[in-house]
Amino acid sequence: MIDLTPLDVRKKKGDFRRTMRGYDPDSVDNFLDEVVARMEELVRENSTLNARVTGMSDAIAEYREREKAMNEALVSAQQLREDMREQAQREADLALREARAEGERIISDAKRQVTLALEALRRVQAQRVRFLRLFRALVERQLSEIEQEEERTSALARLDAEVDRPDALEEGEG
Repeated sequence: MIDLTPLDVRKKKGDFRRTMRGYDPDSVDNFLDEVVARMEELVRENSTLNARVTGMSDAIAEYREREKAMNEALVSAQQLREDMREQAQREADLALREARAEGERIISDAKRQVTLALEALRRVQAQRVRFLRLFRALVERQLSEIEQEEERTSALARLDAEVDRPDALEEGEG
């Protein structure tokens, strides 16, 4: 295809040879003027369209960059979400292990305290039994002493009663 500009057409105006039976030069010149005008219009339109295409290509490239950035942000957000979920799971597992360990420690301490309390209770019960035995022995000794004292008192009372009896003196004199 020939690369023809409106200027090439203008310059061509006077280049045609005149012949006797040729076309009317004024009609040819008018037509060439119309062709030039239309070509200039088409060149401007083409230039405008090329500018629009360039603008749209730039806009498409910009949109593609935005889309790429959004996709990267989405992937990054998904990765972050997954990382946060994994971190939360690890923290939950750790907290659970720590809680279980603390629970086991508390149970162990409670069992140890129960064992110590039972041992203390056994010691107190043994002391109580010893105390009761000793107290019983003391009470029995005291009762025995009271009985002996009662017997002495009874004996003394009998002696007094015999001494106070008048016939006891006479029998003793005789």
